[in-house]
Amino acid sequence: MPTDFLAAAAGHIRFQDLGLNPVALSLGFFDIKWYSLAYITGILIGWWYLLKLLAQPGAPMGRRHADDLVFYATLGIILGGRLGYVLFYAPDMFLKPLRLIQLWEGGMSFHGGVIGTTIAIILLARRQGLNWLRIHDYVACCAPFGLFFGRLANFVNGELWGKPTDVPWAIVFHNTVPTGVPEPARHPSQLYEAGLEGLLLFAVLWFFFWRTNSRYQPGKLVGIFLLGYGLCRFFVEFFREPDQQFAGTFLANTIHMGQILCLPMIAGGIYLIATAKGRRQRVEPIAGSESVA
Repeated sequence: MPTDFLAAAAGHIRFQDLGLNPVALSLGFFDIKWYSLAYITGILIGWWYLLKLLAQPGAPMGRRHADDLVFYATLGIILGGRLGYVLFYAPDMFLKPLRLIQLWEGGMSFHGGVIGTTIAIILLARRQGLNWLRIHDYVACCAPFGLFFGRLANFVNGELWGKPTDVPWAIVFHNTVPTGVPEPARHPSQLYEAGLEGLLLFAVLWFFFWRTNSRYQPGKLVGIFLLGYGLCRFFVEFFREPDQQFAGTFLANTIHMGQILCLPMIAGGIYLIATAKGRRQRVEPIAGSESVA
């Protein structure tokens, strides 16, 4: 470990001095953690924003569909996120089935959550006779809320930190690493992701929804989301420590698992954006002869 990083750590912010605690409220027999509240907050604010989007002309579904969608999407996020984590990061957990349901011990994959949510949207759309891709466009505009709060929760938990660095805003997350060596200052990569995947991506999607006719081109908004998230996550992984289970392997020294999983997202996003205009729909009003788009 570079000695200059260790020397610089003495002058940086120490995580323990921030007064952050993973537990938001302790009831004695049960702890409510910020990570759980982050999921709940992201879903509730996303639901509120989805209703704002659906109130605009040309919505792909009604309020009653949105209420059902929240239930379907929540299941997709939880089940897909958990199974995705086990499949991509900890396949050995399949040998211990009880660990699969121990969500309180952590272990969720955003990429798995995307797959789970997509399946949930398809199931709802088929059941209600709706266009699943247009619904997905609207849901994609709401996803950055969950990403933002989720990454803040990662920071509060003091997990998924970045690589050693001597930049002024570096943080010393722990006094020592498992080997007993003094811990260096690190990139707060969780905050980088909150800013890029949450705030920046939301701003980009806000612009395309409210300032262009992208919502009438099925797949364009979800394509922008996939491309934007994939690029942001791929970039931040250069500043983030690889997952511990991949230490010393190809997935730590050359490319991270998170970057590999982003490649199909980037490719899929480019495809959806490039082909969106060919799927453009004309949404007819109830009265009159002019099309909305």
